[in-house]
Amino acid sequence: MLDFLAGKGHVTDTESPSVEVADDPTTPDPMSTAPGEEIEATEAPSPSPARPLPRWIAVANQKGGVGKTTTAVNLGACLADLGFRVLIIDLDPQGNASTGLGINIRGLEASTYEVIMDDTPIEDAIEATSIKGLFVVPASLDLAGAEIELVPAFSRELKLRNALAEVRDDYDFVFIDCPPSLGLLTVNALAAANEVLVPIQCEYYALEGLGQLSKNVDLVRRGLNPALEISTIVLVMYDARTNLSDQVAQEVRGHFGDRVCRTMVPRTVRLSEAPSFGQPIIAFDSRSRGALAYRELAKEISHGSA
Repeated sequence: MLDFLAGKGHVTDTESPSVEVADDPTTPDPMSTAPGEEIEATEAPSPSPARPLPRWIAVANQKGGVGKTTTAVNLGACLADLGFRVLIIDLDPQGNASTGLGINIRGLEASTYEVIMDDTPIEDAIEATSIKGLFVVPASLDLAGAEIELVPAFSRELKLRNALAEVRDDYDFVFIDCPPSLGLLTVNALAAANEVLVPIQCEYYALEGLGQLSKNVDLVRRGLNPALEISTIVLVMYDARTNLSDQVAQEVRGHFGDRVCRTMVPRTVRLSEAPSFGQPIIAFDSRSRGALAYRELAKEISHGSA
């Protein structure tokens, strides 16, 4: 099932350069998609009733450098600060969510690799963090080979879902930080989650790759996980100094409607510095604009929970 995803290549997760916008009629449409790619227009869903806890959320976008890990780590930390029990599962071989929470990924006794490939109980891989109520299943360097090793595995798309069954009711929020690709690791995350949160940067080609992600969410929904839906869009790297950011935000809200969070995360230096100290932004600089934005985002998302 979904065999065609096994051959997808990885996209390097690097930051896109900041773009200065001039009033030039030749400036390309910032919402342009890749050649030959179309995004089907969908009606924005009406506000839904509060979602029951626990909530299992895959943080995904095949485009690299759009703030997936930053959002997973800092949103999780802010929800834990509000009193929720939160688990972050690092499914990205780069291990940035793990190191961003102060975990040394070298020499781990158990990680997401062992959980998926060796059927190690997930409780053996869970690590506490410096934030009360926030826990992480770290990634190790071995995870880089899991994409290939999973190809001949039995029930390969359901490895993560089966492993997480042991802790399904132990946490209020579970965030799965996906790699910047649409391979088998991401399929495992989509099969295990009930919701997909998509960070979108307020820059050129903001919807690049999102059409393919939407198609694969539909495939996983039909074949593996009927409950899966793209429930949340988060606008990140917002720069109030440019008209481009406002234009992208308006276009995204026009396309996705109520699924787009009101809170927008600004582009700040402090958000970029925090991971190098192994801390989420609320621990590194609790008064920064990034910390305030993720606190507001956590309140907005948690108010939709029951």
